[in-house]
Amino acid sequence: MRKRGLAIGGWALGVVLLASCGEAGPAAPAARKPLYFDVKGLLTRQVAQLEQRHAAVTKHVSLRGNAPETVRVPTVKWNDELQIFFQADINKAALRGAYAVDSVALPGGLLRHTYTRLPGQPNAPVASLTVVQQGAVPQEIAATIIQNNPLFSAQKQLRVQLENGQLRTYEVVGTQKLVLFDTLRYSAAGRVE
Repeated sequence: MRKRGLAIGGWALGVVLLASCGEAGPAAPAARKPLYFDVKGLLTRQVAQLEQRHAAVTKHVSLRGNAPETVRVPTVKWNDELQIFFQADINKAALRGAYAVDSVALPGGLLRHTYTRLPGQPNAPVASLTVVQQGAVPQEIAATIIQNNPLFSAQKQLRVQLENGQLRTYEVVGTQKLVLFDTLRYSAAGRVE
């Protein structure tokens, strides 16, 4: 009896597998073009370039207003190093239409795009994102990220500078406050070698 049940169960599984190999269902939607500047795509490309070059970094870090400490890091896991900058990505599906865009031509052929969070967008931690470009090549990206909840509040200013399409410097300046604890102020900056 047991063998017959397995045979029937196996037969049913075979029918399901064959049916799944049949005609495909509706086509997957085509990848949607980013509505705003593609921070995630830019950073992903930069990580790949930096990993390929085995680029080193000189970092300056300061906590609680103390004098900055400087260290050279010869081997860097760039995805981890730049992870905080991925927080400036505003192209998530839930954020479509959450930002107003203002573009201004600057001297020297530069163009500045500023993305400002519209009121009533509680799921949008990026308050503003500014991108300066020379043609289609980004030169500088700056973002302000604000997070607040009953137990925690934080604000970060992020800045990335590029030369000839390659990351040169990056900086994070922020504050963090947990309920019942003092405010922590920090800054970190890196120069790619």
